[in-house]
Amino acid sequence: MNTLTKMALGLIGQFKPAPAEGYAVSTLPLPPAQTTGGQPLMHALQQRQSQREFDPAPLPLQTLSNLLWAAGGVNRPALGGRTAPSALNAQEIDIYVALPGGLYRYDAPPHRLRMVGAIDVRRVTGYQDFVDTAPLDLVYVAQHRRIALVPASQRDSYAWFAAGAMAQNAYLYCASEGLSCVIRAWIDRGALSQAMGLSPDEQVLVAQTMGSPRTAAAS
Repeated sequence: MNTLTKMALGLIGQFKPAPAEGYAVSTLPLPPAQTTGGQPLMHALQQRQSQREFDPAPLPLQTLSNLLWAAGGVNRPALGGRTAPSALNAQEIDIYVALPGGLYRYDAPPHRLRMVGAIDVRRVTGYQDFVDTAPLDLVYVAQHRRIALVPASQRDSYAWFAAGAMAQNAYLYCASEGLSCVIRAWIDRGALSQAMGLSPDEQVLVAQTMGSPRTAAAS
């Protein structure tokens, strides 16, 4: 679906997800993240970039596991600490995982995906056409009730900072593994919130698309 079509559908309230492809499972356990190896940090920083062409082939489950752990997984089990910072340890950002087979929410402590709906919301995660067929779109959603101790006027900035740290972790993992990645803020947030079944207290912040680079043969 091209950008103009998405914008037109949004204007008439018809920008909606597609049915899931195949069978969507209610709970998807992830294999333990591989926390060794990869490129040195300075090399990954040198390689970090935004890319907007993706091979539609699904990412291996192990790669998905590693990516989600890098973005916001538990790296200090005894303390419940995560790979990305969160003020007051509120963990106010949920990572939603848009796959062809369904919409899932990443549950970090047990390291698994919980199905939110048997729908394919990839095309609603942004106005760009490439989000429709890329194998993976992440959506970072702020749960403002978790940061009730923060003054209301400051909650947005806290949430944006936390989401940005998580997205940069994902960027660096992708750079280390040779994956394409781009963060996106051009979103019909009303349509996406409705498609995801979010409450008024839940705020869509940004989305991020990942996948293997598109090769000449796949073009």
